[in-house]
Amino acid sequence: MVVELVWKGIEIEFGNNIWHLRSIDISSNSLVGEIPESITSMQNLISLNFSRNKFTGKLPENFGNMKNFSSLNFLGVLDLSYNQLSGRIPASTQLQSFDASKYMGNLGLCGPPLSPNCPGDATTEDDHNREHENDGLISLGFFISTVLGFITGFWIVCGSLLLKSSWRYAYFKFLDNAKDWIYVKAAVYKAKMQRRLQR
Repeated sequence: MVVELVWKGIEIEFGNNIWHLRSIDISSNSLVGEIPESITSMQNLISLNFSRNKFTGKLPENFGNMKNFSSLNFLGVLDLSYNQLSGRIPASTQLQSFDASKYMGNLGLCGPPLSPNCPGDATTEDDHNREHENDGLISLGFFISTVLGFITGFWIVCGSLLLKSSWRYAYFKFLDNAKDWIYVKAAVYKAKMQRRLQR
């Protein structure tokens, strides 16, 4: 593979040494077309930024299986955001370990970390039924626990107040004192506010 770069009128040709590149940043260049499959042969690549271009199509199939990509500890930077990529992010690769923001702006791209599934992913009928069965059991169990908890709590509090007159007296005295305390605090606060407004 030979890459020719023209920068400020100077032509630079990269021959065999292109395979030794460790970092590629061609962001914000309005580049069009598909990401070349040959990029997956670059064994030493640790940083790749293709963001804010107009790349289209799917990610190359071997994209996530590159030597340094798949070993999880070599690739430090990946940004494919704001292109026009589509399809599924290759599964079981390091590509899923990057933050979803690195893929944002690609409306046709799907799969982890963007979304758990892609459109058209089929679930089996058994999975669907099992999901609904579990929802029903959880809802029924939750309902029963809530009702039993309410009844138990209600009768512990109200039953003790009905049966024990000293507790009933203490409870209502507490409520009366709390009401008085709130009334005094509100009256003092109101008086302070009126004095501040008069100054």
